Amino acid sequence: MFDKAFKNQEVLIRSEKIKLGESKLIKIPVDRLPTGTLIEIPIYVFNGKGLGPTVLLQGGLHGDETNSIELVRRMLIDKSYKIHSGCVIVVPLLNIFGFLDFSRELHGKDVNRSFPGSRRGSLASRLAYYLMKEITKNVDFAIDYHTGGAQRSNYPQIRYTPQDERGKALANIFDAPLKFGSKAIPKSFRNECFKHDIPVIVYEGGESLRLDEFSIQEGIYGTLRVLRHFNMISDTVEIPKHHTSVEIVKKSWLRAKAAGIFTTKVVNGAFVEKGQILGFIMDTYGETKFSVKSPRDGYIIAKNNFPVVNLGDPLFHIGNS
Repeated sequence: MFDKAFKNQEVLIRSEKIKLGESKLIKIPVDRLPTGTLIEIPIYVFNGKGLGPTVLLQGGLHGDETNSIELVRRMLIDKSYKIHSGCVIVVPLLNIFGFLDFSRELHGKDVNRSFPGSRRGSLASRLAYYLMKEITKNVDFAIDYHTGGAQRSNYPQIRYTPQDERGKALANIFDAPLKFGSKAIPKSFRNECFKHDIPVIVYEGGESLRLDEFSIQEGIYGTLRVLRHFNMISDTVEIPKHHTSVEIVKKSWLRAKAAGIFTTKVVNGAFVEKGQILGFIMDTYGETKFSVKSPRDGYIIAKNNFPVVNLGDPLFHIGNS
């Protein structure tokens, strides 16, 4: 599948050169707060001496997706990026303004709907532009880390572009509990990379503004599997043996048929059967109680953790293998 002979070379980011065998932290200034405080994006580059692929590992494209940031941070602390071959470019937190505002967006705009970006556009658009022009131009493939949003929790899963065979191969190597092909969203990072023949897989785990230990660990282990597969890290790095990854071929949201207080009876990632009660919706006065039943057999790939729901709100994302 990866028949290309990978050859990591000197990396150039904003006039900073990182040669083979070198590691460097680069801080790219992006803007200032109204107080004048400079805001910089930290970028770590680990360029091994041996030849191999150049990989981008990116967290915090959405500022409120703290699991993605914590996942990358832990790998930096644990020195999991001790790269012998190939090169790893690490962006622990791209959307710093969103992070400071506890927001998915950057000044009201979604960076992941702003590609390819413009150097004269909004800050979100400029951030997308420089990510592609300064960083992504160097890489062979990328792993983009995300979480669920709006208090919806995603069970650890890998998404890839269906038309991208190398992306699917990377998803198999990552070996998350769940995996599936997902159409790339227009103006997203994954879609823009696909146009430039750069495979990107998206890891989703947990929900925004809430750390989930299981999702963090699964993301770390999957990343290490990819790095080990391409002989970029030492064989002595411990990676727990994994269960069989489930390929999801069809999925849809089960939505609320009434408004009220929502309680669940199943855990995320569980296999459920058609007709099984997954939860209840009750009015605030205790006069009505609606059972939420599964419409088919499948896996819970995401669930709503917000207790107050309205008619039509998504409750469970159910996928069939």
